[in-house]
Amino acid sequence: MGSRSKIDLAYIAGFLDGDGSLMLQLKKRTDSHRGIRFMATVCFYQDSRHDKPLSWIRDVFEVGYLSHRNDGMTELRINGYKQIRTILKSLLPHIRFKKIQAEALCIACEILCRGTIKTLKKEDLQRLVDLILVIQQENYVTKRKKTKSELCKILDLTP
Repeated sequence: MGSRSKIDLAYIAGFLDGDGSLMLQLKKRTDSHRGIRFMATVCFYQDSRHDKPLSWIRDVFEVGYLSHRNDGMTELRINGYKQIRTILKSLLPHIRFKKIQAEALCIACEILCRGTIKTLKKEDLQRLVDLILVIQQENYVTKRKKTKSELCKILDLTP
């Protein structure tokens, strides 16, 4: 990934704390054995009239894609377990308000880098469910999220 000074990382961490989100989700997928996949996302948001910092962040990390939404906002989305793990490890010393979510997502990405839903141990999948719930609990959400029992059922972790 691109050149990053401590000052740049501190600025980006502050941006994430204020205008970003960290997500770990179970998504439906038709091309996999189980029909689901984990998706880890780091997202930065900015009014489209002032979206240059998002391009700069993308250039610093050399990953992610920008999208202009219909509501006048632009977002920089970064997906991929390895990329997110690397980015969060570099930002964690500077993150203040979203530290719990960042640490949880970093742990989840470590687990997800070890295998697929099919090859991960039951204990790993249960840990991932717990990490989803930690991130959800710390995030501001406007719509209902899945409960632990719903997530466990989706992953066949119910007795």
